[in-house]
Amino acid sequence: MAAAGYPGLSPLEVLVLHSVRHRTRPKRLADICLVLNVEDTHTVNYAIRKLVKAGLVREGRVGKEKCVEATETGAAACARYKDVREAMLLDAVTAAGIAPAELHRVAALLRLMSGQYDQAARAAAAS
Repeated sequence: MAAAGYPGLSPLEVLVLHSVRHRTRPKRLADICLVLNVEDTHTVNYAIRKLVKAGLVREGRVGKEKCVEATETGAAACARYKDVREAMLLDAVTAAGIAPAELHRVAALLRLMSGQYDQAARAAAAS
C-alpha cells in the first residue's frame, strides 16, 4: 500500500482493507476471518483498529452485530492500489506474451481451485 500512499500497513491490514472494501457493504469480523482464512480473530481485530485509526475503515452496527466498512478514504486507497497493481501486472503479462483474456481464465481457475481446497480442508478438519 506504500505505492498508494499508505506506507506502514502490514500485509494482513492490506488484506482486511480490501476484504472490507469488496462489494462496498459492511462486513462482520467473522466473515472477514472466514474469507481470509484467518483463525485468530484477535489479529484481524487489531488490524481493524489500526485501519480505523488511519481513517481507512469505520466500525458500526447492523442490528446487534458489530460491522466494519471502508471509508471514502479507504475506498480511494484501494482504487489507487488497484491501479498500481494492474499497471505492474499488465506490464509483466504483456512482456510474457500472455493475452489478458487468458489471464482472466487462469485467475478464475485459481479461484475455483482455492475454493475447492478450502472446502476440502474444512471437511477434513470436521471429521
